[in-house]
Amino acid sequence: MTIRVLVAEDQAAVRAALVMILRAEPDLEVVGQAADGEEAVRLALELRPDVVLMDVQMPRLDGVSATGRVVAAGAAQVLVLTTFDLDEYVYGALRAGAAGFLLKDLEADTLVEGIRTVARGDGMLAPSVTRRLIGTFARPGRTVGPEVRESVSGLTPREREVLACIGAGMSNGEIAGRLEMAEATTKTHVSRILAKLRLRSRVQAAILAQDLGLTI
Repeated sequence: MTIRVLVAEDQAAVRAALVMILRAEPDLEVVGQAADGEEAVRLALELRPDVVLMDVQMPRLDGVSATGRVVAAGAAQVLVLTTFDLDEYVYGALRAGAAGFLLKDLEADTLVEGIRTVARGDGMLAPSVTRRLIGTFARPGRTVGPEVRESVSGLTPREREVLACIGAGMSNGEIAGRLEMAEATTKTHVSRILAKLRLRSRVQAAILAQDLGLTI
């Protein structure tokens, strides 16, 4: 299965390097390139790629706002790129529904695997930098609205266990092994959790689990 990718990066040299890396992979297809946030949103809505590789700092419309628009429209999964590993703009993008983020100084293999991970719906929760970000900004005890708490109370005991595992940064395969169930069953639980809690992405679920102080 070919994964269709839109690359949104304002620096031409960086954008060209990203495109070159992705085009070397037989299962990845670069369907479009954007030099600013407005263009990224327009192309995402027009091309409906599987994944948008989104830079945080871009002209006209920043990556956080662009991510929110793309995710709200259901146009694609968004994988955010940033220079800083503790960047509140990136946290804003995760809140807006991004599936995760990577640092720009990453190895090519990590970039490719990140895109594949996001495309299959796992989210970028495994890298230690992602865990650090969530741990820094989503601390237990953070204020959670009564409506959200009511929604969480509607989860089944098993769904709460799965949510706690998501908050711990586990992939579907890891959750399946931890809770001794099939990976397909895990995926079903994750989908139900997102629907019940009205969340846009797995990363949002992880942040909520951290906010609630859920542990497994």
